[in-house]
Amino acid sequence: MIGRFQVMAILQSARAYILGMDIESAKSFGLNRAIFYAAAKKGFFKGKITLKDLKLPKEILGKYLQKPSDFKIERIGDEIAYSIEIEGKKYFIIGNKPQTPQDFYKQVESKFKGKFEKAWKEALEICKKYDRGILLSQRYFYETVYKPRRDELAKKWSEMVLEK
Repeated sequence: MIGRFQVMAILQSARAYILGMDIESAKSFGLNRAIFYAAAKKGFFKGKITLKDLKLPKEILGKYLQKPSDFKIERIGDEIAYSIEIEGKKYFIIGNKPQTPQDFYKQVESKFKGKFEKAWKEALEICKKYDRGILLSQRYFYETVYKPRRDELAKKWSEMVLEK
């Protein structure tokens, strides 16, 4: 079953990709925003995170996060998100954990049972219809792109997954 979480992750990923991020970073951003909105809805945000709070293997912490400046605040239009760079790729962090391609696959892509590309192409087409200003605005993207079609896409994509 495809839910609002997956719809948010895919549309946000498509948004980031259209705004110039590479595919891995865009998927990380999309999953990050889906987690952010789900947590905000449930009131889970508490305090600040530090480098030592990150749930990363020690070899990654030692290799990629030597100093606080390795932990970055990224701007996507008027929206900010925390990120780190691992092996030349930008990954976004929330819940003290970077969202990786493996996380995106597990929480989003795998739900499509091999039909993810069709949903991805549709999400790109949807986002391409909007002015760059809407894509750069957290509020306008949510209100104009995501909110009006979240339930329609969840239903449509769920039915697509069930088709033989």
